[in-house]
Amino acid sequence: MAEFDFDLFTIGAGSGGVAASRRAASMGAKVAICEGSRVGGTCVIRGCVPKKLLVYAAQFRDAFEDACGFGWDAHTPAFDWATLIGRKDTEIDRLNGIYLKMLENSGVTLFTGFGRLIDRHTVEVGGKRYTAKTILVATGGWPSLPKIPGIEHAVTSNEALQLGHLPHSVIILGGGYIAVEFAGIFRGLGAEVTIMIRGEELLNGFDDDIRVALAQEMRKRGINIVARTQPVKVEEGPGGFTVTDHLGREHSAGLVMAATGRRPNTRDVGLESVGIDLDDGGAIRVDEYSRTNVDNIFAIGDVTDRMALTPVAIAEGRAFVETVFNDNPTSISYENIPTAVFSIPPLGTVGLTEAEARAKFPKVDIYKAGFRPMKHTMSGRDERVLMKLVVDGDSQRVLGCHMMGMDAPEIVQALGIALNCGATKRDFDRTIALHPSTAEEFVLMREKVA
Repeated sequence: MAEFDFDLFTIGAGSGGVAASRRAASMGAKVAICEGSRVGGTCVIRGCVPKKLLVYAAQFRDAFEDACGFGWDAHTPAFDWATLIGRKDTEIDRLNGIYLKMLENSGVTLFTGFGRLIDRHTVEVGGKRYTAKTILVATGGWPSLPKIPGIEHAVTSNEALQLGHLPHSVIILGGGYIAVEFAGIFRGLGAEVTIMIRGEELLNGFDDDIRVALAQEMRKRGINIVARTQPVKVEEGPGGFTVTDHLGREHSAGLVMAATGRRPNTRDVGLESVGIDLDDGGAIRVDEYSRTNVDNIFAIGDVTDRMALTPVAIAEGRAFVETVFNDNPTSISYENIPTAVFSIPPLGTVGLTEAEARAKFPKVDIYKAGFRPMKHTMSGRDERVLMKLVVDGDSQRVLGCHMMGMDAPEIVQALGIALNCGATKRDFDRTIALHPSTAEEFVLMREKVA
């Protein structure tokens, strides 16, 4: 008889867990996975994918308005929230079905229910216990709420994707990528939007020039950004909700959304029962091969809080399989990973910010280009693009590329290849521009600004 029920048991069927499980099964391992919600995880079910569908919807307001500058008699038509949410749900159902079929076709056994570790080789799901030689924890993250009175009245990004109606006004607590993305969605669809942030600028951790530029563009769109402000109380009233800040000021709206970060989803997983180390933020501590301090238990994705991006979780899952099931110790690099913020306008960034580069290199050269995109010379829209290169002043290697403006995510994905190949500023300069395009400005910057 086999010593264990499975070679691998994965707790959590998000993108990372599914990728790892399928890859291990393809190598001949007997694999099981469990999920207490819907297969597909945060990104597919209640994160990146449905959010971007709503961003597309919000961008149509601009398209209708801009069309008039090109000769179209395109008055903004009526918008129906219920239709949008219904169409979005249909697409998410389709993707969920694809994930279920992928697991089935790969020979991975799916158990419906939340998994909990009983010991280092045993997982309990729905009152039944299963043993596995290796266990992978891929339980992702969950919205984190500020501990203030009345916060139960606020929705998170989870609920914002399922609202029964579009609110007339929204207060968003927080200034990270989820906050600015939903600010663009709600404003584009017609709601009045206020963002309350504790600091001076949005998007901590992004390049400062990009942060400032995005705030300027958001304000042009009528989004009210209240800086250096902390909410202390949320109250429900007859017309909606009121947020009281630390100065005693009251801010009212029809909806309050908390976008104050996410935490690793490590509660009630049974990690303490096997002595798995967690950091102060509740994330699972792992080594470069995603191994925990318990040698047969691994963890990948947002639950480890290394870099909370779906493609990173997938890469970690595949590296884990190479290490454990293909006798090929594999780790991934967290340098030069491109990322996007689907704000309106969007951001794309890869590599070091100017501040990070100056902390690591004795000499740093900065190149910037700011301009009105060609489209808006006729649409009449007051929107600008900002592009920035961060360069090592000695070696001339490009350390970072940052962009705010139309198509930024698509452009920066390709620039990530250049950075991972060690491209220098000279390599950028000798590349012939693709004209007329926005992307060409990345190879036309000649004058240092700092």
